[in-house]
Amino acid sequence: MQSKRQAETRIAQVTKTALIVGATGVVGEAALAHFAAAEDWDAIAISRRTPEDVSEGHFTHYRMDLSDAQACVKGCSKLVDVTHVIFAAVAEKPGLVSGWRDREQMNLNLAMLQNLVDPLSNCANLQHISLLQGAKAYGAHVGHNPPLPAKESAPRDAHENFYWLQEDYIRQKADDNNFSWTVFRPQVIIGAAFGVAMNPLLPVAAYAAIRREEGKPFSYPGGAIQIAELVDSSLLAEALAWAATAKNARNEIFNFTNGDVFAWRDVWPAMAKALDVTIGPDEPIHLAQYLMDRGEIWEQIVKREGLRPVPLAEFLGQSHHYADMLMRKDAHTIGYPTLLSTIKIRQAGFTGCKDSLQSLRFWISEMQKRRLIPDFR
Repeated sequence: MQSKRQAETRIAQVTKTALIVGATGVVGEAALAHFAAAEDWDAIAISRRTPEDVSEGHFTHYRMDLSDAQACVKGCSKLVDVTHVIFAAVAEKPGLVSGWRDREQMNLNLAMLQNLVDPLSNCANLQHISLLQGAKAYGAHVGHNPPLPAKESAPRDAHENFYWLQEDYIRQKADDNNFSWTVFRPQVIIGAAFGVAMNPLLPVAAYAAIRREEGKPFSYPGGAIQIAELVDSSLLAEALAWAATAKNARNEIFNFTNGDVFAWRDVWPAMAKALDVTIGPDEPIHLAQYLMDRGEIWEQIVKREGLRPVPLAEFLGQSHHYADMLMRKDAHTIGYPTLLSTIKIRQAGFTGCKDSLQSLRFWISEMQKRRLIPDFR
C-alpha cells in the first residue's frame, strides 16, 4: 500500500490522463490494465459494461453510450483532464462478417467517434488519439489480394470501410485542434475479454469444453491450413502506450503483429494440451452453429465446474462467427494470405514481440484463472 507521501508524489508527477474507450473489449481491456498500472498515467475507462478488475493500478470508470450524441456531450463534462485517447470501441452487426460491408454499420462507427471527440476536443486539452483499424484495410475481405507483405505505404485500398471514415475525420479534427494521432492495423487479436466481437480464443475454449462433455475429441473444425498472424493484446497495449508520447508515432499508420506467423491447424495440439482435452481427427464444421446448438451443455459445464455464470451467447459475443471466418471450414487449399510488414513500427522505435504459441497458452491460462473456462487438470 502506498504511503500518503508516495501518493502525493505520484499525483504531483502525473500529467497525462489516458481515456480508454471500449474498455471491455479485447484491446480496451489490455490497454486499461497497462495504463492503470503505469505510475506516470491516470486512467479513465468508458464502456457500457463494467470493466474486469484485472489491473494492478487504479482507474475511474464511466458508462457512456457512444451512439447517443447528447449523452456524450454530458459525459464529456467529467473528462476535462483527459490528454490522450485510446479509441478501441467498435459496433458490429449480428453475424459479424456480413456487417463489414454495411453502410449503416460504417456510419454508426463514424458517429461513435464523432460523438465523443467533438465535445471532448472542446473541453479537454487533447494531445493524442490512437485509432484501431485492422488487416481489413488491405481489402482481403472484399476479395482483394494485398501484396506480400502488405505495407502502410500502399495506396488506400478502393473499398468502402468505416476505417477510412474515421481516419479522415480524425486527421481533420487533429489539424483543427492541434493534437496528433496514430492508427494501428493489428492482425488477429487474442486476450481474455469475453462477450466481444472478435476474440477467437472464446469459441475455441468453449468448443473444447463442450466436445469433452460430449465424449468427443477436440477435432480441428476448419478446412485446409491457412497462414496467419496473431497479436497478443498485452503487446498491443504496450505499443499504444509507446505511441501516445513517441515523436516517431505522431500522425503515422502502423501495421502490428506479434512478429511471427502461425496456423490454427498447427497449434491445435498445443491448445489441446493447454485445455486438457484429447485431440482427434479433423472434423470441418460450422463452429458458430455447432456452439449455438449446445448452450444447455455449456450451462451444465458452468454449474459443475463452478465457472462464472455467463450464458454461452453472452460469453462468445460475435467471436464464434469470427472463428469460422479464420478457420475456413470449406477451404480445400491454402488461401492467399494477408501478411503484414511490421518494419515501419520497428524502425520508428517500438521493437516488442511475442511468441504466438506462448501467447495462446498464456491467455488460455488467464481465462481459466478468471473462471471463464474450465481447467480440467
